[in-house]
Amino acid sequence: MKKPTLTLPKLCLAFIFLLSASLFSCSDAGSSADIELPFPAEHYEEALDGRLIVLISEQIETEPRFQLRDDSKTCQGFGMDVEGWQPGEPLQFDSEAFGYPVRSFSDLPSGEFYVQVLFHKYETFNRADGHVVKLPMDRGEGQQWNRAPGNLYSTPQKVSIKNGQLPSLSIKLDQKIPPIEEPEDTKYIKHIKIKSKLLSDFWGRDMYLGAHVLLPEGWETHPNVKYPLAIMHGHFPSDFGGFRTTPPDPDLEPDFSERFNVEGYNRIVQQEAYDFYKTWTGPDFPRVIAIKIQHPTPYYDDSYAVNSAAQGPYGDAITYELIPYIEEQFRGIGEGWSRFVYGGSTGGWESLAVQVKYPKEYGMCFAACPDPIDFRAYCLVNIYEDDNAYYLEGPFKKELVAGHRDYLGNVDASLRDMNYRELVLGSKGRSGQQWDIWEATYSPLDEEGYPKRIWDRVTGKIDKEVAAYWKENYDLAYILKRDWAKHGEDWKNKIHLYCGDMDNYYLNNAVYLAEEILSETTAPYYNGEVDYGDRAEHCWNGDHENGNHISRLRYHRMFIKKYVEKVRNVAPKGADLKSWRY
Repeated sequence: MKKPTLTLPKLCLAFIFLLSASLFSCSDAGSSADIELPFPAEHYEEALDGRLIVLISEQIETEPRFQLRDDSKTCQGFGMDVEGWQPGEPLQFDSEAFGYPVRSFSDLPSGEFYVQVLFHKYETFNRADGHVVKLPMDRGEGQQWNRAPGNLYSTPQKVSIKNGQLPSLSIKLDQKIPPIEEPEDTKYIKHIKIKSKLLSDFWGRDMYLGAHVLLPEGWETHPNVKYPLAIMHGHFPSDFGGFRTTPPDPDLEPDFSERFNVEGYNRIVQQEAYDFYKTWTGPDFPRVIAIKIQHPTPYYDDSYAVNSAAQGPYGDAITYELIPYIEEQFRGIGEGWSRFVYGGSTGGWESLAVQVKYPKEYGMCFAACPDPIDFRAYCLVNIYEDDNAYYLEGPFKKELVAGHRDYLGNVDASLRDMNYRELVLGSKGRSGQQWDIWEATYSPLDEEGYPKRIWDRVTGKIDKEVAAYWKENYDLAYILKRDWAKHGEDWKNKIHLYCGDMDNYYLNNAVYLAEEILSETTAPYYNGEVDYGDRAEHCWNGDHENGNHISRLRYHRMFIKKYVEKVRNVAPKGADLKSWRY
């Protein structure tokens, strides 16, 4: 799960047009939303498909495109689909477009605001299943709509809104996001990228997987040694972050982390990265190969590392194409027991999922603060028993379901509004955000080839047929219980779960349910670990001595050591447990 962006101090009303925007001239007030965009001929010559997003903000210390968020500090956004925008043709923004947090242009407050428009470009995919879909291809940024190279946006302009009326605007998309530079290899960190046949066949175009590889100290001077592979799952990594061979920058201006309420957090991050380098190269640290995988999809910054109807065979591509390639190139042992997975949040779910889906191919998983691993607690929704995801309803009262809290239980976002924000950013599951990727991963396809909704995005009404499909294919706790007699011998000694009991997204509720299932296993007993952090928020990973802001930076050193301590429980007789311990 992604932590919401927390960068702004004020309320911002943001209209995001993910298709065209830039400079605009104002005339007399017209309808509630009279916004016209000329075709961006200086940037593109061909017809365009995509999402047009209008953002309205109270301030521009940060551009409106970076201000849309789940809590009360959000700006306003409106979104509309664009198909076949032809060169030379101006585009009129839909005045009835869905908005968040204010639903309609006519309900906007009066005042002085800044308007910015962004166009999120889509590509047409002719998939092997026969469906033709339009989706945003990742362009090296990790599927971020407001940072994606090739997307267009306008310069923010100040406008007056009165009684829900905007002035007539002609907005030009005058800026284009530039390409992203690839990271360079160093002594310790190597970068690889391979074309996946499995994914290319599915998507009907070339598709790639990548990884950042951290080599152990002495790798070059021990050419006959083969190493275990430490696989960290998680969101799209631009490089192997958290590893720094030089001390912190003395001239670095300290910043403030709103998320952790810590001054100078950027300095702490650099110090932790340097400390990890010293630990990694020190005499007592296990010698393993550590990797971070790049597997963005047209739906999200990573695939959730499993096969799915909407995204294709990412689980097989990672397990049978990417990982064997890395092991061959960098002298991995190349056996199931010697590969272990770990990660937090999205990476926590992925770590448990690949251990469950590929019981013999991975030797151990350490899943911290995992996304919902039991759909009876899909955050605060039981998709099997609840009728509506957004509301708790009685005969006389209806309450919103909470979506995000702090460690004291203070709620700052509802589940409904979190979904509404995504609905502004994209229809048909194309927002590139959290609730949409869960559907893109877990759902069957609708008639058009997009993921079926688990619930109606406007009303919250749950689709029980989709829920039944989720249960049989991706409810990890249920699958463990259902298939324990079949795979228990391959799962024992391998499953380790960690979660704060005040997780911001209520993810601990699913861990409680999964723990009940694991604790009742017999023949064999699961013989793993489940641990909770007292009042710990999202990202807690089993560290009872440090706060989240520190422990989240120590995944590698924590879980590599844990694996080495437990590897004898999963390694076959005669396995090499010594040569890589120099």
